[in-house]
Amino acid sequence: MSKRMTWFTVTTALLTVLGTAPAGAAGDWHKVGSDSRSGVSGIAYEGRSENGDGVNALVVHDNKRPGQPRLSRIVHTGDSSVITPLAWDGAEPVDLEAIEPIPGMPGEYLALTGRGILFRLKVAGATATVVDYTPLPAIGEGDDFESFALVARGGKLAALWADRGTGTGRPATLYAAPLTFAPWGQPLFGAVSQRSYRSAYPADDGTRHISDIAVTDSGRIVVGSAGDAGDDGPFDSAVSDAGRVTVSATGRVRITLAASPTVLGTFPGYKVEAVECPPGSADALLGTDDENLGGYVRTAPFCAT
Repeated sequence: MSKRMTWFTVTTALLTVLGTAPAGAAGDWHKVGSDSRSGVSGIAYEGRSENGDGVNALVVHDNKRPGQPRLSRIVHTGDSSVITPLAWDGAEPVDLEAIEPIPGMPGEYLALTGRGILFRLKVAGATATVVDYTPLPAIGEGDDFESFALVARGGKLAALWADRGTGTGRPATLYAAPLTFAPWGQPLFGAVSQRSYRSAYPADDGTRHISDIAVTDSGRIVVGSAGDAGDDGPFDSAVSDAGRVTVSATGRVRITLAASPTVLGTFPGYKVEAVECPPGSADALLGTDDENLGGYVRTAPFCAT
């Protein structure tokens, strides 16, 4: 089975489990966490569940204290969602905010902290093992990261990430660079480009202009934006079409942002921090980190090419 078809099968299973209610419909969120330690800061597909009737997904938590869960597996079967923390073998990160599968490397992932430390992981069974970790390049003063995406085109790999920005005074900064790996596993970045981005919604003093990034099959950049008034809310968020990314045959990465982002859906009462567009699917996977109120997941039709 081709990699694309494998991903399509996994995506279809997850959409069946979660349902495909339109954005904003009542009851379309599935609760997967009940407190500040169990919100969803990022999500990545892992594969089908062992019995074949559901899907496993990996989610990161933005915990900071030693011994608190950093990574969990969500097993979705039928109407249930069972979450199990994974053992962490290696240097313990502080404030994980995003996770992304590495194309062409089954069981391997890149996970990013809020301060820009990128962890390469191997996940097997109930354990995640740190292969290497390194700071992102070109970190700007005050940068606070919540997003990370990988794009594979023609055998070339590129990475996108963003300082989330804050309110009306600080737009997000979207970074992009070619990505390779050293023989010992360390991520290696090429020349970095950057663009400023302001969300169309939310647009108040508490806005995080980019809370996550996903890329569609055709190269559309889909971003989450979130409003956060504190650990008890109220929260607000949206998912928007922000522009496009291309990767040339030589690996050069080009970002083109829309002059006016198109809002694809709004989610009052939720703080979307996880957005992913699986290959072969028109539906995005969304996850929330609602602080003291826990976390939720759902799908929404935001990834059509």
